Amino acid sequence: MEILVTPDSFSARKQTIARHFASASDYDQHASIQQTVCQYLLENIAHTKQSSVLEVGAGTGQMTRLLAEHIQSQYWLINELCAEQAATLQSILPTADIAIGDAETMDLEGIHSLIVSANAVQWFDNPLNFVTQSAQRLQTGGQLLFSTFTPNNFLQIKALTGQGLDYPDITEWQSALTNADFEHIELSIERFDLPFINPYAVLKHMKLTGVSTSQTQVSSRNTQPFRWTKARLQQFESDYWQHFSAQNEDGQSCVNLTYEVLTVSAFKP
Repeated sequence: MEILVTPDSFSARKQTIARHFASASDYDQHASIQQTVCQYLLENIAHTKQSSVLEVGAGTGQMTRLLAEHIQSQYWLINELCAEQAATLQSILPTADIAIGDAETMDLEGIHSLIVSANAVQWFDNPLNFVTQSAQRLQTGGQLLFSTFTPNNFLQIKALTGQGLDYPDITEWQSALTNADFEHIELSIERFDLPFINPYAVLKHMKLTGVSTSQTQVSSRNTQPFRWTKARLQQFESDYWQHFSAQNEDGQSCVNLTYEVLTVSAFKP
């Protein structure tokens, strides 16, 4: 069964995010870091047999495929913002309910034994509130397991353009989990420096994975939309080489883009 919510009910920002990811048709080919994170999450699921699983922000189904292959559940509820992904997600888990809509505002009904979310919570207007929402949706002994990113994520882009999401830091996540009475809280950070042949390749990678230095990325402190111009691109390339040049495994010049991933596991008492 599909629970469809029309994009008109989304905020303007969420509509923009949905459009960006809907146009990232080659996402899985370029989202290698995200796939690595999904595998890590899978390895940290406490029980392979579940009564009810809620996945938040399923995207193209990277995490959904792993869940379908390795986890048994009596009930599945798969949430995703982009309606374009509904058919793909349904094909991965034919018995699942597919809930298309904004996870922050829609009713993801049920009491679940596992809530999992891979690389999605950072797009929330209030990421920390995901912890409170999850505490209300979990059964006693249920596990909350998710990945997001730290303030160091895409540090090069933030330094050169001033654009970027406001990521809560690890202490804020710890406080949110503690305040929501979660137990057995585990938080870990892993950094990945992805090499590219030039700064333009960095921007192409970001576009292909649904990320863009546009209003989806603007922090709450910066309300001005970011626009690329020829002069700004040239300055961006020059500054990127100057401040973030590196060498790849073959000893060739490159530039890095930093992913810094935070993974969280916690249980409801």
